[in-house]
Amino acid sequence: MVISDHFVVSYSFGKKEEKSMDAATLTRMVAQDAALRRRQRLQPAGGKGDKIFPPTYPGEGRNNPPPRHVFERRRLDGKEVWCVLVDSVQSQANRLEESLLGIIRDKSLCIPYVVVDFSGKGLEGIRTISSLEAPHRVYDAIFRDSLLDGTPFMKSDLGKRLVKASNADASVLLEVSPTALLFGSWHSTGGGGGLGAKFARCLVSEIMAADVPVEELVNQRTGEVEPRTAGRRTGSRIDPLGILRKVEVYKGEDGGWDVTEAGAGPRAKKVRPSEINHGNIAPSVQPLGITCDYLEQMFVLSFAALRRLHFGSDEKKNEAGRALLAALGLVAIAEQDAQGYALRSRCNLVCEGKAPLEVVHADGTTVDIVLDSAEARDLYRATFAAAKGAGFNFQESPLLLTPQDKLVNIVKQSQDKALAGEGGEDEDAQG
Repeated sequence: MVISDHFVVSYSFGKKEEKSMDAATLTRMVAQDAALRRRQRLQPAGGKGDKIFPPTYPGEGRNNPPPRHVFERRRLDGKEVWCVLVDSVQSQANRLEESLLGIIRDKSLCIPYVVVDFSGKGLEGIRTISSLEAPHRVYDAIFRDSLLDGTPFMKSDLGKRLVKASNADASVLLEVSPTALLFGSWHSTGGGGGLGAKFARCLVSEIMAADVPVEELVNQRTGEVEPRTAGRRTGSRIDPLGILRKVEVYKGEDGGWDVTEAGAGPRAKKVRPSEINHGNIAPSVQPLGITCDYLEQMFVLSFAALRRLHFGSDEKKNEAGRALLAALGLVAIAEQDAQGYALRSRCNLVCEGKAPLEVVHADGTTVDIVLDSAEARDLYRATFAAAKGAGFNFQESPLLLTPQDKLVNIVKQSQDKALAGEGGEDEDAQG
């Protein structure tokens, strides 16, 4: 048995087996090492070679170009291959936060967070919005437009502390909403004079598909090679009512329709039945969907980024706060593994074996560690207790805000318009 500064490592028949780490070990890792990483291979739930459908993004150029996947050339195993983005850094952050929110709701761990309670406000389908769901986390407009004990949140004593938070002292964020430090946040409406809290993400995760068959098209105008998936998606619909395309239908400006122009209302236009969601839709084929050799999730928890965060001048407190954030990141990735990788329709993935976590030392050398979901939770509990002992005053129950009337009203108006058939984005909205 070899005892190192970081781990107790045992050897069995020449194979290295890593022992689970404790809070003290994690604290030393954050203080001394570069990062914790993992490269987890994935495959479609249908098996290797099954078609999956990554997200699509608006095409570039004029004349309403069709949606497309995001292609990249990456160097893997000594060669350049076409890859496709399957889950972006931003999307993965949302999924990891969702995993943590599940733990919060089943009360397995004490993870501080902020929540706006919309119950009793007459809104359909909206009860609460938490800082793990809002796009800009604790600095989101949803919270800025809510009240803490009757005071606009950012004008309350706690809100003022959040505005002033910085890398020199991020204590208030750790105590109230630590995910804002782990996944990054920015108070984009903060004032001048050095204000406007901004924190870079310490945890990055991304899923990409490797070695994707493509059609390399040459842009006749620029001469550049533009990749397009070799996969195809078909679409069609047979109307059970048998409504034919030649039937005359008029659609009014309010979204209503009739078989007569007068019945459809002012400024009615003649349309096809398919434009009012009736009739057949002719079969179509689009270049969408991919196959690949494998998929890979690349997860990096940067200890160097954590060391940029300070919680005052007490170094023991700094170490305890950073270790807590590291443990929170480990809980998030372990929970995502446990819950699975059903990313979206026809994009359900499963792990191809279990990849180890690697501790990356300052000199680039690595050592594997083994950590399951239960051990990650125990590690978080230990670091949370240590952080409390170091002097942090955590918000151990949800910090409850109430929405301002103007916020409720704007949501209510949006819902009313949607129910009246006036939904949809403006023509200049970005996709």
